[in-house]
Amino acid sequence: MWRSFFLAVGTMLIILGVECMLIDSATFAAEAPAAPVQVKNESWFETPPVMQSARKRVVKPPEWIPWSSIATGAVVVLYAMTLPARWGKG
Repeated sequence: MWRSFFLAVGTMLIILGVECMLIDSATFAAEAPAAPVQVKNESWFETPPVMQSARKRVVKPPEWIPWSSIATGAVVVLYAMTLPARWGKG
């Protein structure tokens, strides 16, 4: 069980590192509100409902994140491969 857990963690770290290497930035947007919001306007005509803009969050990973994630994932995968032999079950 521990071997499969460490294999999964190491594989996910490697995948995360490769993804961070391929992108420059990632933009996350919050969900838009379900109902339109009426804008308060004091003029004589009625304004149409306006949707609130969703807040956006831009993430730019530093240059060291992909390499350290790939290296850590590789070490964890190698550790998982030697785990049964080190516990006398290999």
